Amino acid sequence: MKKQNWLIALAAGAGAAGLAYALWPKNKIPKSAIVQPFDKHKYLGLWNEVARLPNRIEKNLKNVTDEYSLNDDGSLAVITRAYNFDKNKPVEAEGKAKFVGPDNRGQLKVSYFLPIYLDYNILDVDAKYRYAMVSGSSLEYLWIISRENAVPDEIKERFFAKATALGFDISKLEWTAL
Repeated sequence: MKKQNWLIALAAGAGAAGLAYALWPKNKIPKSAIVQPFDKHKYLGLWNEVARLPNRIEKNLKNVTDEYSLNDDGSLAVITRAYNFDKNKPVEAEGKAKFVGPDNRGQLKVSYFLPIYLDYNILDVDAKYRYAMVSGSSLEYLWIISRENAVPDEIKERFFAKATALGFDISKLEWTAL
């Protein structure tokens, strides 16, 4: 009987390890790629999604915007709005972003469904905080966001160069501007 329990525990442990390996990002974003210094006050306000790598999270969504405001505890409140063309209706989600480490570094974790937090890395932002490039924890998630509905060519080239150097496949970017 003890041998059977040991085998079950071993199989369960192997299954859990296999699942963790399958879900763990294979190509993590290096910490050196994350914006520092970062000014969270300049980042507040409305951002429009201009381009993204296709992902399950935003399947069938267009006209995606994120609006950031400061919470009393120093974290950021985020309201994401979009239009689901498949369901023919607007959608909205409220979340919270908290800094990983100091708040002058663009590394956050975002949650729309507590207690599950996902990585949110600000990889580049222009000096006036009008355009930014953001990723998740791996090379599967990349967004280009803007205060406007477009990004100037020189900013696109800058973002593309950095994204390519990090290993992102920018040929798969979907342009989603409003």
